[in-house]
Amino acid sequence: MASIQTATLLSSSFSCLSSRKVNAAIHVPKLPRVNVSLPKIPTITTRKFVEGLTFTDSVPLLDQKNVIPSTQLNDDLSNSTPSMCTMQLYAILDAVADRIEMHKNIGEQRDNWNTLLLNNINMITLTAATMAGVAAASGAGAPLLALKLSSTLLFSAATGMLLVMNKIQPSQLAEEQRNATRLFKQLQTQIQTTLSLGNATEEDVKGSMEKVLALDKAYPLPLLGAMLDKFPAKFEPAAWWPSTQFQRKNKSHERKVKSRRNGWSEELEMELREVVEVVKNKDIEDYERLGNIALKINKGLAIAGPLLTGIAAVGSAFVGNGSMAGIVAVMAGSLAAAINAFEHGGQVGMVFEMYRYCGGFFHLLEETIEGAVEEKDFEKRENGELFEMKMALQLGRSVSQLRELAAKSASCRTEGIAVDEFASKLF
Repeated sequence: MASIQTATLLSSSFSCLSSRKVNAAIHVPKLPRVNVSLPKIPTITTRKFVEGLTFTDSVPLLDQKNVIPSTQLNDDLSNSTPSMCTMQLYAILDAVADRIEMHKNIGEQRDNWNTLLLNNINMITLTAATMAGVAAASGAGAPLLALKLSSTLLFSAATGMLLVMNKIQPSQLAEEQRNATRLFKQLQTQIQTTLSLGNATEEDVKGSMEKVLALDKAYPLPLLGAMLDKFPAKFEPAAWWPSTQFQRKNKSHERKVKSRRNGWSEELEMELREVVEVVKNKDIEDYERLGNIALKINKGLAIAGPLLTGIAAVGSAFVGNGSMAGIVAVMAGSLAAAINAFEHGGQVGMVFEMYRYCGGFFHLLEETIEGAVEEKDFEKRENGELFEMKMALQLGRSVSQLRELAAKSASCRTEGIAVDEFASKLF
């Protein structure tokens, strides 16, 4: 009986504890109420917006005007792809850039050849002349023989080196590479201009290829086999443009009306013809005369240098026999050093090449003007005003000065006298 009462008391106490725990867990302090007011959406606007939408399978339909057709998208993608002519021009442009670097590096190398060979040959020649003079002043014996042999060997070495140097003309080679570098840079600029305008054609690709090959032929890089003749029989201007560049077009085209003459007029054509006459009669003739003079001087110096060192080598071999051989050896060696210094130190070969380039420049100018004027289809010509400005700039003149030159040439031709002015103020 006592155990039953104890169990009853324990159960009642546990129930009281559990009820207290539940009341503690449920009892939470009340938070203050916050009133948030949201703007009301107008029912009319919402209704109109919903009515304006058309749903198909729960997906809103787009306006047909804003949809890009797939054909138009494909056309845009195809237009953004570069054409074959453009890619070919970029390939030619890469080759031209490589040519520029090659000619620049080889030009610097050949300029160093000229300086080093000139200094070494002159040192060898003067040393041999000094030995020949000392041998002539000394008595007989072993020292005399040593000095004779040394001077003879040095003079012989100088003769062989001079023959090679005069054959290749390092100063002229360096000038050729400088001209080639500048001409390839001009071609690079022309190709870049064509690409920037975005109107590349197959004719542009073909013309650029021909210009690259013509420049390679006019200014070859190798020395053996392909080297230009440094002593031609007659002065001939350089030609670095393709022979097909100025082929006459079809002459059967009728002249178009004045409104479609592409900036050309009869006065402009007469002006350019007068400029061509001045170029022929003054500039080309003068540079051909100077080129022939430079060629003759270079030939004479190229022969005289090795000839004198050879005479000095023979004379030094007979020093000490009571003859004038020592004096001959010393004088010939000294003269050879002076001639060598004048020829290669003064870079006579470079001057000759400069005249060749200038003569070629005026011939190119002449063919350019004649090719433009004789083209009967005005649409195939370059714009007349732009062409006139380019010709004026190439001659170192303004457009007004070019017109004054043409007027002066026309008046002199009428009076039967020669023009006393050169066309170019640049060269």
